[in-house]
Amino acid sequence: MQEDKKTEVAVEPVSVDDAPSNENVTPPDTEKLQAQLSEMNDKYLRLAAELENTRRRSALDAESRARNRAMGVAEKILPVMDAVKAALSHSPDDEGIKSMALALESAFAQIGITKIESVGTVLNPMFHNAIQIVDRPSDCDKEMAPNTIVEEMQTGYMFGDTVLRTAMVIVCK
Repeated sequence: MQEDKKTEVAVEPVSVDDAPSNENVTPPDTEKLQAQLSEMNDKYLRLAAELENTRRRSALDAESRARNRAMGVAEKILPVMDAVKAALSHSPDDEGIKSMALALESAFAQIGITKIESVGTVLNPMFHNAIQIVDRPSDCDKEMAPNTIVEEMQTGYMFGDTVLRTAMVIVCK
């Protein structure tokens, strides 16, 4: 059997009066601490601004990617609208084609695709592509301004403030 060995520990009483005095401690350099604090604060503000800029850029990039995807889809749907309009011009009394044209126009309006108005307006190269110029005064109203669009061959469309497709038009000179 093992014997328990008990050892006695001597405890020394300690008092606050025994602590070293502050007389030997040098006061902290407040100017140096103030400079460090200022530097750290400056770094913090710069990092916070950089983080906010990164968040903003990220949100803009995500919005731009979504807009580009939507524009790609919209550009693929334009030929469908052209086909429906062509069918409607051949069969103007067909209720099925009328219904399809209205549904497409409604869908376009909901996603922000708008038609570029052309006939009767002055040619604007940003929105119109002149494919023919009519010089004969008999085809043009004499009161029209120069470069007025008299006929639209293909409808142009906008997606928000971006041109998806320019309108192909005939212009009266």
